[in-house]
Order: sequence, then C-alpha cells, then structure tokens
Amino acid sequence: MNGIYHVKIQNELMKYEFDIKRNITILKGDSATGKTTLIEMIREFIELEEDSGIQLDCDAECRVISGNLWKEQLAACKKCLVFIDEGNKFIKSKEFAEAIKLSDNYYILVTRECPETLPVSVDEIYGIRSSGKYGGLTPVYHQFYRIFEFNQKNKYPLSVEKIVTEDSNSGYEFFSDVAAKNNIVCQSAGGKSNIYSLLSANNRDDKILVIADGAAFGTQMTRMESLIKYMPNVYLYLPESFEWLVLCSGIIKISELNKHLYETYFYADSTEYFSWEQYYTALLIKETQNTYLSYSKNHINENYISDNVEKKILKNINITFLISYRAEGRN
Repeated sequence: MNGIYHVKIQNELMKYEFDIKRNITILKGDSATGKTTLIEMIREFIELEEDSGIQLDCDAECRVISGNLWKEQLAACKKCLVFIDEGNKFIKSKEFAEAIKLSDNYYILVTRECPETLPVSVDEIYGIRSSGKYGGLTPVYHQFYRIFEFNQKNKYPLSVEKIVTEDSNSGYEFFSDVAAKNNIVCQSAGGKSNIYSLLSANNRDDKILVIADGAAFGTQMTRMESLIKYMPNVYLYLPESFEWLVLCSGIIKISELNKHLYETYFYADSTEYFSWEQYYTALLIKETQNTYLSYSKNHINENYISDNVEKKILKNINITFLISYRAEGRN
C-alpha cells in the first residue's frame, strides 16, 4: 500500500479531518482529548453505516481491530486503514510487529507510548487538537522540532564537542571522518534505544550533537524530550536517514529526485518497505550501482568521505556552522 489518504469523519457534534501517509501513525495524548472518540466513531460507522448518523469519507476502507481475535480480524484487512485503540496490549508485541511487517495496510495506533518493536517516524506522531467542537490532528513533537530549526535559522554558536550516532554503519563512518577532521569525538550508541542511557551517563557539559534516523526514531522521542529539558547542551538532528541526506546533497543524479524525497508516500510501498529509511537505502544502492559512489549500508565507500563529496553533504544539511570545518589545505 502506498499513497496519501485523506480521512474525514463527522456526526452532528464532532468532526475529524486528517491525512495518513505512512504505514504506521501514532495518536497519543492525555485522556479526554478525543482519541477514543475517533476510534468509536469509525467502529460505529462500520457496524451501522448510514444508520449511525456518521459520515466517513476516505479513498481507502477503514477498519478497527481489537481483542484476542486481532490476528483473524487483521487477516481480513486488505489495503485498509487499520485503527487500533489503546488498551490492546498486542500492539507492543513482536508477534504484532511481524504480522504487520510488509503488509498492504496502513496502521493508526492510539497509544501513549510508541511500541519499541515498530519503526515509528518522528513525523508521524500526532495528538488531537480541538478547535471549537471539531477536532484535527496536529504533530505532538512539531514544536520540539522547531527548537532545533530555530537554532539553525539564527545560527546560534553551536560548535559541538561530540557527535553521537545511533549505529556503527556508513552514517557513523561518515560523521567519524567529519569529526576527525575537526578534532572532535564521534561515538556510536550501538542502536537508537541506547542513545538515552549514553547521554544520561554524560556528566560533563559537552555540547553534543545527536544524529539519528528520524524515519524510525519516534519510539525514543518521549524520553529524549524529557532529557533535553535538563541537558540544554544536547542537540538533536533527525533527518529521515543518512541515505536521505546523501540523496538530498545532489551528488546523485536521479530523475524526479525531489518527488522521491518529498513525496515518498507515492513510492515507498508498505509491502516492500517497513520504514522509509529502507526505501531511501534501496534507492541509493540502486542508483549508485556500478559507479564510483556505489553505496553499501554496512561500510562507507571512501569516495563519500573525499573532501569534495563530504562538503556537499554537509553543506546540504546546514551543519557547517555546527562544526567549523578546519580542513585547511584540502580541496
């Protein structure tokens, strides 16, 4: 399943209108914010249709699954928007993650904590903001992102002393090279779930730049948000993925590249890619095959850390003011 789906559901008292564009969307927030009401309206429409007094407009079929028979219910869903309310503990299980992996549905999960077993994008975590008697979706972490974008826009002096990446693959090797050229430290956390504990153990006032794949980092955002509040010297940079950064740099010439990068929902079919990070990786590997920039996820091609290519990637992500490039004498 791919594409973007506009959902509008309403009765005489309530109206919800929003877009779903990835295979996993999270609805979270405190009680009495309208999450369960939304699910119940969809469930009631499915059961009673016009007799429910509810109007539901969407190009895809909407379904609600719950309870011990969730697997049987899920098996009957094909190219659906599947809504699951909080209280269904199975959404945190590995069994559920395996069941929905590479499926042809989109999933909207109401939960206060993002399941660690799922690749949740930081851009697809929403709360419900009410306006009068109607409700709409608004990103829970939108303001949190703005904090970092604001720093970039105003070019605050953020010369960092350390870079932390989530894994030890090509992205880490790239930023390790950048760090070495600037006489600073680059450390791999060995996985996104380890970033919080690594930062918490830091007793110094080092200015640390954390770089992680935003396409699957949503499960860490609640903890990271609380940590950032008392560690003001920690800065988050959460692009979709390292491969996305490379593609954005312009060093790879691809037809209709901007559509692949900014309208990914039309290309990243959920039956092939569990997260958009996987799509960008596959695209980069395909487009660089048998070229001097041939890409591997596991180990960086040395051409990516040549000064010319490296500078283009850094320039594209506006990181040059965060790390003062001191490679004098280099071309």
